[in-house]
Amino acid sequence: MTDLPGGDASTPIAVLKEAICHFAAVRGWEPFHTPKNLALALASEVGELCALFRWLSPEQSLSAARDPQQREAIADELADVANILLLLSAHTGIDLSDAVRAKLEKNARKYPPPPTGEERGAEYLNP
Repeated sequence: MTDLPGGDASTPIAVLKEAICHFAAVRGWEPFHTPKNLALALASEVGELCALFRWLSPEQSLSAARDPQQREAIADELADVANILLLLSAHTGIDLSDAVRAKLEKNARKYPPPPTGEERGAEYLNP
């Protein structure tokens, strides 16, 4: 697995998806990788990521992300989330790049930027 290109800037999603699908296939895990099972596994892994930040103040969570030991645990959980998301994408035939692009377009229409001079995020402060 160490032959993967390094960094987000140089690693296509398709390469990561192929790597995690191969990893699962050679271990015989494919029969268990139904959309339902993968979605539940994804929720479980997100829960493990959330547990690393549970009960921390915003400042403590930022500090945790900078602490080398805690950062490694966060990176491990992020990788678990990403791996299952990639498997779910592969098993549903959904292209993640296309899905993200389409969702950004929908969100841009739904949440236009505030007019110049208006405080950003103000609409969320006083519901």
